Amino acid sequence: MVVRKKVGRCALALLWVVATWGFAAPPARIISTAPSITEVLYALGLGDRVVGDTTFCRYPPDAQKKPKIGTYLEPNLEAIASLRPDLVIIQNNPVRLAQRLQSLKLRVLEVNYETPAAVYVAIQRIGAAAGVPGRAAKLVATLQQEIETVRTKTKDLPRRRVMFIIGRTPNTLGGLVAVGSAPYLNELIEAAGGVNVFRDARAAYPNVNLEEVLARNPEVIIDMGDMAAAGDATEQHKRAVVALWGRYSTLAAVKEHRVFAVASEVFVVPGPRIGEAARAFAHMLHPEAGF
Repeated sequence: MVVRKKVGRCALALLWVVATWGFAAPPARIISTAPSITEVLYALGLGDRVVGDTTFCRYPPDAQKKPKIGTYLEPNLEAIASLRPDLVIIQNNPVRLAQRLQSLKLRVLEVNYETPAAVYVAIQRIGAAAGVPGRAAKLVATLQQEIETVRTKTKDLPRRRVMFIIGRTPNTLGGLVAVGSAPYLNELIEAAGGVNVFRDARAAYPNVNLEEVLARNPEVIIDMGDMAAAGDATEQHKRAVVALWGRYSTLAAVKEHRVFAVASEVFVVPGPRIGEAARAFAHMLHPEAGF
């Protein structure tokens, strides 16, 4: 406990690396197994060390050019091993990936992205493992300041009731999947001056029906439910999504013209764009705040 009080998070991350791996040289060949990890590596200036990432790693654009090792849920161990990585970074994984990689004698770092605070810790651990703790500390400080700026500008504004749809049957309002108890997105929505109408759900991303939506009557609807790939949706497609909700004129969000169709991964990939996501939420919830 004495050490914890005397050193900062950055130093603690370094101590963890030393205790775990000894005084190993910084890894020159890194594999990312999730888009959130890839974004952190590039934000830390480590893009040239990334020798492989996932099929869904699309940001920054250079990440799309890297050899692919499968997906977060279906990683290809043979592809990973063939790239001879010095370090494989994984996000908390439901397929016991850490154990499987360690059985191949690969060095593994497992990180958590469930909350904004966890994102900051993940950045620091990645920075420490890669030998750039100073860059990580600077990035975390910047992101924390960005979130605090959003929070400060919205703290005295009304808390708007928000529903964020992340999945549904294309071109219909069936098969709706909403953000529920997922802490990362709930914290960002709250920082932006909102409250998620489904935050009391047991599931992080529950299936909801139209009757539940009408009963909870959100003041703001954010819908990225049938966007096949972020950035691919046309403005015509987005207008069609807004029109779908427009059929239900009793909804407060429809009455107040606060239905937004979005197609950006910035909302659903935790990482260095967390401040951008918070500002985007605030712009939709409280444009009067100047976002």
